[in-house]
Amino acid sequence: MDFLTFMQQMVNGFSLGSMYALIAIGYTMVYGVLRLINFAHGDIMMVGAFLGYFGIAVLDLPFAAAALLAVVGSATLGMLTDKIAYKPLRNAPKISLLITAIGISFFLENAFNVFFGGVPRAFPVPDYMSHILNLGGLVFSVSSLLVPIVTLILLGGILWVLFKTKYGMAIRALAFDVNTVNLMGIDANRIIMIVFGMGSALAAVGGVFWALNYPTVEPMMGVLIGLKAFAAAVVGGIGSVTGAVLGGFIIGFTEVVVIAFMPELGGYKDAFAFVFLILVLLFKPTGILGYDFEKSRF
Repeated sequence: MDFLTFMQQMVNGFSLGSMYALIAIGYTMVYGVLRLINFAHGDIMMVGAFLGYFGIAVLDLPFAAAALLAVVGSATLGMLTDKIAYKPLRNAPKISLLITAIGISFFLENAFNVFFGGVPRAFPVPDYMSHILNLGGLVFSVSSLLVPIVTLILLGGILWVLFKTKYGMAIRALAFDVNTVNLMGIDANRIIMIVFGMGSALAAVGGVFWALNYPTVEPMMGVLIGLKAFAAAVVGGIGSVTGAVLGGFIIGFTEVVVIAFMPELGGYKDAFAFVFLILVLLFKPTGILGYDFEKSRF
């Protein structure tokens, strides 16, 4: 493989990893606050992709407006999910929350399957997003270039909220001790709902970009993508926002570059994320940037 081909695969991996990273941040934020793996998160990404599709194909909105619809709709769904399904189980055993998360995942998948059918729908990609750029022999679309830029901007925004605002201080305090936060006059349930809203909004951005780069949407699209994003969150360090982004990049790079080097392994490309997950759990269970949860959060 020559250097130009290698760099092309690196660009592709960076773009793919950015989409995993956007979804992984939601996993890691919810886990950091509630110690809950929200397995419905991948399906909220699917809802975001569908909202973007209907915004463009049905409502004839500009792409930016459709993306905003997807973000607002998914954030609202995430907050409603917390209020209706998770809030009544705050003091229940963790296994009850986990089963509820799996139940919500199945509900969303089957609801969209019933109402919209299981046949994949072509996502209407705007012409300027599919425009091909050639930079020194490296070929990529505008959308694939935009994904990592947006991911890094959103990462900076999330870190600013967490460490420079009162809401971020409340989120980090809540991650340590819910009861103490309530005693200090902070509405813990409201803060948790905000965390779900933020994570779901990021998942919607990831879903819209996924639909742009792999232009189809269908009800089961969030299952495998969500599991890979979860693997990325664990690899990077579950509970660490920066670690989730790093894990997404690692999974994306590996999935693309290994196949480029060894095309005969193309049929096993979906397994690489879970191989990394197993290795991390065996040798560094806290992940690459994982924190000691008794000392720090996010």
